[in-house]
Amino acid sequence: MIVREQVPLAPLTTLGVGGPARFFVEAHAETEVREAVRFARDRGLPLFVLGGGSNLLVADAGFDGVVLKIALLGTKRVDDGDDTIFTVAAGEDWDGFVARTVEEDCAGIECLSGIPGSVGATPVQNVGAYGQEVSETIREVSVLDRQTLQTRAFSNDECGFAYRSSLFNTAEREQYIILQVAFGLRRGINPSLRYPDLAKKFAGSVGRPTLAQVRHAVREIRRSKAMLIVPGEDDARSAGSFFKNPVVALKQFEELDSMLRSRGLALPNYPATDGSRKLLAAWLVEQAGFTKGYQRGAAGISRRHALAIVNRGGATAAEIVALKDEIQARVRDRFGIELQTEPVFLGF
Repeated sequence: MIVREQVPLAPLTTLGVGGPARFFVEAHAETEVREAVRFARDRGLPLFVLGGGSNLLVADAGFDGVVLKIALLGTKRVDDGDDTIFTVAAGEDWDGFVARTVEEDCAGIECLSGIPGSVGATPVQNVGAYGQEVSETIREVSVLDRQTLQTRAFSNDECGFAYRSSLFNTAEREQYIILQVAFGLRRGINPSLRYPDLAKKFAGSVGRPTLAQVRHAVREIRRSKAMLIVPGEDDARSAGSFFKNPVVALKQFEELDSMLRSRGLALPNYPATDGSRKLLAAWLVEQAGFTKGYQRGAAGISRRHALAIVNRGGATAAEIVALKDEIQARVRDRFGIELQTEPVFLGF
């Protein structure tokens, strides 16, 4: 294990913001993951596990602890009847893995194309987009317990998946380090077209689209919303969606919907669990006065997506947080909704 000191973290994130890590370890083997945990524990330092850096805001002062970059690689495929099980190391690039499954005619995660980051990060937030979530295909998550330094496996049910959450970012937050994830995909079935934008994209087409066509369409949609990391595009210098779509109880939704209708506004919404309703955070942000392209110092809102806070060049973490606070306060004042953030905040 090689330990480096005062390593800049901004270049390791898609936002490109933040200070250095006091100590930095890049683990290429499970033994190095264990060594890094021991290193932090022996010195009484906090440990942060870094994946692809796509959902992360680092404080300007950096992180006074140990940053562990997971670089475990490798993918195994086993066919089981009509299913194919892919067991993937946590450090593998997510979009690269999705591309492989599409090429091998395995359906289940094609709508999650173009999402930046590593495979190991996807179960933590139950990553989802365009009508699919990783929880629909995850069979098992293998982890290292930070306390015992033993490995164990969680079944899908044991992961406690919910909207943008799991056991790993709620009840057992910072207890486990994900080492690999097993996905169960189906061969030779039609791709998912549950999301309206995708259905519209292929409306009028002859026959069902292929997995490759759906993957291409998803990436094009993401690029049109600046949600595809493209070098040189400052709108893509972001952490993706900065706010979660709020889920509210039916009574709260009906009261808010009635109030807005009296103002001539229709509140976009979708069914959620237990009769609740999911609202569109992007609509709330724009209706609160934060139009695409809004700027506050070197921080701003993407010109193509109201949920993406972007670094226009040289932005500080303090500027990003100030804009985040401003958006949350105005949405709260206007709609009574508390927007919850998606990125992880490190060093604050």
